[in-house]
Amino acid sequence: MSRSRSPRSPRSEKPARAVAPWVRTRLRTAPWAAASLAALVLVTAYLAAALPRAVDAYETEGLRHDVRTTAPRNSVLELTAEPPGLELDLPVREAGLAPAVLRKQRDEARALLPEPLRTDPEQTVHGLRTVKRVDGLDPWLPRPDGISPQFVLSSPSDLTEHTTLRAGRLPAGTARAPEAAVTVKTAEALRLKPGSVVHVPGRVSAEPIALTITGIVEPRGPEGPYWAVEPLLRTPALAPLVGEEIKYYWQGALLLSPTSAPAMLSTTGEPEVFFRYMPTVGHLTGRDTDRLGAALDSAAGGPDLVKLREVVGPTGALITELDSIVDAYGSMREAINPVVAVAVFGIGAVAAVVLAMTGGLFVARRDSELALIRSRGASLTGIGLRLLGETSAVAVPAAALALGLAVVTVRGPDGGSGGPFGGIPLLPSVLATAAVALVAMLVLPLRAVVVHRRPRLHGGRDDLLSARPSRRRTVFELTVLVLAVGAVASLRLRGTADSGDHLVSAAPVLVGLIAAMVLVRIYPLPLRWAARPARRLRGAVGPLALARAGRTSSAGTLPLLALVLALTTAAFGGSVLAGVADARDRAALLATGADARIDGSVEWTPVPADLTEAVRGTAGVRDVAPLQIEYGVSLPSPGNTSAQPMSSALVGVEPGSYTRLTQRTGFGAFPAALLASTGKGGKEAAADTERVLPAIASPSVARRLGGTPQEIVSAAGVFRVRIVAVRPNTPALQGADFLLVNAADLTHRTNTALLVTGPEDGAALRAVVKAKSDALLVSMRTEERAGYVDSPLQSGAERMYLGAIGAGAGFAVVAVLLSLMQSAPERTTLLARLRTMGLTRRQGRRLLGLEALPQAILAAVGGTLVGWATVPLLAPGIDLFRLALATTPGFAPLDSAPLRADPWSLVVPAVAVVLITAVAAAGQAWWAGRKGSIKELRAGDAR
Repeated sequence: MSRSRSPRSPRSEKPARAVAPWVRTRLRTAPWAAASLAALVLVTAYLAAALPRAVDAYETEGLRHDVRTTAPRNSVLELTAEPPGLELDLPVREAGLAPAVLRKQRDEARALLPEPLRTDPEQTVHGLRTVKRVDGLDPWLPRPDGISPQFVLSSPSDLTEHTTLRAGRLPAGTARAPEAAVTVKTAEALRLKPGSVVHVPGRVSAEPIALTITGIVEPRGPEGPYWAVEPLLRTPALAPLVGEEIKYYWQGALLLSPTSAPAMLSTTGEPEVFFRYMPTVGHLTGRDTDRLGAALDSAAGGPDLVKLREVVGPTGALITELDSIVDAYGSMREAINPVVAVAVFGIGAVAAVVLAMTGGLFVARRDSELALIRSRGASLTGIGLRLLGETSAVAVPAAALALGLAVVTVRGPDGGSGGPFGGIPLLPSVLATAAVALVAMLVLPLRAVVVHRRPRLHGGRDDLLSARPSRRRTVFELTVLVLAVGAVASLRLRGTADSGDHLVSAAPVLVGLIAAMVLVRIYPLPLRWAARPARRLRGAVGPLALARAGRTSSAGTLPLLALVLALTTAAFGGSVLAGVADARDRAALLATGADARIDGSVEWTPVPADLTEAVRGTAGVRDVAPLQIEYGVSLPSPGNTSAQPMSSALVGVEPGSYTRLTQRTGFGAFPAALLASTGKGGKEAAADTERVLPAIASPSVARRLGGTPQEIVSAAGVFRVRIVAVRPNTPALQGADFLLVNAADLTHRTNTALLVTGPEDGAALRAVVKAKSDALLVSMRTEERAGYVDSPLQSGAERMYLGAIGAGAGFAVVAVLLSLMQSAPERTTLLARLRTMGLTRRQGRRLLGLEALPQAILAAVGGTLVGWATVPLLAPGIDLFRLALATTPGFAPLDSAPLRADPWSLVVPAVAVVLITAVAAAGQAWWAGRKGSIKELRAGDAR
């Protein structure tokens, strides 16, 4: 009995899926390649995501630092207004100054301050004060030169919270019986005590206004905003009155109670109402700079001032120096950012090339596979989409992880408490990460589509010696050349002032790109020149290595480009950092004249006779140059009686020690023989006013005195000088005209300064000086130099350059490794076959090393030359002044900080590239020697 077959169900007729998913299969087949790509994308995306966050963080910190560290009297927002007008009755005017009324106006005005202006309510002060100081009429008040003391009358709010009562009680009083308090220092200087009555002139009647002192208080936090905005409130001052002779008188302050404040209306002090607001910076970011400047302009003279006047009266005015602080910060940021952008473009270009090299390596490893698939009918679209799926599965998670790491590790100032993203916008980091991921995802499928756009069975030779540049390549190179010339010309002419011109910032990258293209074109020439003498050498290693180097794939352009760009970036970045350090060193040296300077805070402060030897014996001191400096010496005008008066500093020096100092510092060096002593000095030569002293002068002094001896009348003596040399500067003085003479030839000899070479311990030197005199100050060059790094903008930009140099070095190493890995299978096979012909392991290591070195040496030499040429080429358009010195030109010893090539930054990276290449090639040869040769010797394997 035959069995009947059951009919198949529709589901059983559906063909089973026989092919495994492409992406999963490929990732499982080559896990190390996927992991390597993920690691590279992770690092590159992290750097890209961290960059905008780091810039935002140090810009924000810089703005907050500048506002926070400014003196309170400069950063305070002071709103002033006249008291109620004279057209009102006195009781009405006094009622308008009641404490409750002023407190209400303070709160309403504070609420009207435009964003992002915010103030600290704990540091807000209001009250009434006299704009004009009033005289103290009482005869018992101190009068040093017979001039009556003058007082500022002020009624600051919350006096109880900011003072400690030392004697008496706090003032109360009324407008008819005003009471006041004074600080301890004011009471001591002006002989005030509880119960004292100070009389000041009245405005209407001849009867003076009596102010009763009820208490003596000690300020709490005297350096805080409450007291520091108006220091006279806490500390009296002995002020000079300049006339035919200088006379001194006391200035002080009487702190009236708020209820006594209306009494000021009856004085001659021209009272005004004031409201002081201290700005807070915890909410400010670098992005608020423009908004903050606009808000200050509006509050000082715009629509917001109109709103404030509706509260305090039509005469209201907002006074602050905060706008100057914000403007100074903005100008420094605009000067620094374009310089930083040069480093950013450099490292970005290197990273992009390395990612492209990674795609090239994967395509080369899978060339036969893709060629076979293409020859069997696979479409370019299908191949591209499948490869895109592979790279996306690796690059997207790695980029997302990198973004998360950047958000976690790079936070805003103060720990980034401004939200889950650290108080820094996330969009720039997202865009940067997406760009890295996009490049990593597309480089493999695009490269594969271009290479396999036509089916092929076997590829011909594709080496640098036989490759001929196509027309498209020539057009591309000419286009890049034009862009590079335009960028360099623009940078030299306009500098980095236009921060929005990214072509200018990319000038070093474009120069490096052009250089790499030129090196690729001339690469075959040195190989051909070296091949001829190599044929005469014994052994086959040398000629074989050169032949192998010449057969490097034409895709080797990318490694060469990556190395040249990395070396150019490193050279430029190192030159920037070296230029910054050199500018700070020179500025500090100009400010002090030596490693240490000892002089008085007042001109003509004599140096004790035994101090020089005591300083010489201090640990670390190598030399001491004593000076006698006299400022403001009038210069004659020979042959021109109508010339404007001119003065100069007269500097008496000891030629031997001072010449050594000038040679060490490089400032106005001269031979000691120029100031040889005439033998006529000291008090016994006072009558000889016709003696002629050789002198070295600054250019303007030399033009003034001419070439004939001229008479000099000074406190050091009367004599004639003849200019024997002209120097633009000298260590004794900073940026001033000078006249150097031999101190031994002066009539009155007194050292006023010592320039010390060698000491590093300022404490030890200060102890020696203090033991001899309390009137002398010690200035250290190292301390002066540290003062030039004042803003987080500077330190942040320097960290960016250090990071760019480090990242560039890392990417250069990766480029070397990728270049060697691309040809690793072919080299391994070559070694296996040559070993069957008698090649030793030592010869194999030499072969691989010599094969890899030509391209590395070419990149090192080319990168060094490009870096050396790029720095002077771009130097006229880059001024490192604001990056080096925390001030503006004209307020520092230097006028500019030019960019100069740093030899170490040129040589060290180039040598490192060659050494890394040699070590990597030797390591590859060693690893290939350990493995067996059976797999490489199979017939039909890749050649």
